Amino acid sequence: MIRNLLLAAFGLMFALQASAADIVGKWRTVDDETGQSKSMVEIYEKNGKYYGKIDQLLLRPNDTVCEKCPGDLKGKPLVGMDVITGMVKKGDKYEGGEIMDPVTGKVYDCKLWPEGDNTLKVRGYLGFFYRTQTWERVQ
Repeated sequence: MIRNLLLAAFGLMFALQASAADIVGKWRTVDDETGQSKSMVEIYEKNGKYYGKIDQLLLRPNDTVCEKCPGDLKGKPLVGMDVITGMVKKGDKYEGGEIMDPVTGKVYDCKLWPEGDNTLKVRGYLGFFYRTQTWERVQ
């Protein structure tokens, strides 16, 4: 009986951990207008919030610094830069954070939600206007 309770407890802990980490990992960003892969972004969890940093540039690997980024990010290297910040898991979605477009330097409110195991919907929005990209899991 105790063994069954322990197994059930471990199973529940594993299930909770797996559901909390469903967007954690590397994702290939795909431009919603051109369909081209632009970069690899690694999404990670820190202190209960989720962030995404550029891991690799695919489309324009020679553009190594962010010329149009706001504030302290201007002129900083793109690789390693957080472009998704402060996301919080709410049900099946992640929201409450922001996403930055390093090409334009614009910052948008953000929502993320997985669709299956290998697809992530990424929406940047300003008021009622939004764009949604579909990212593909790499690992």
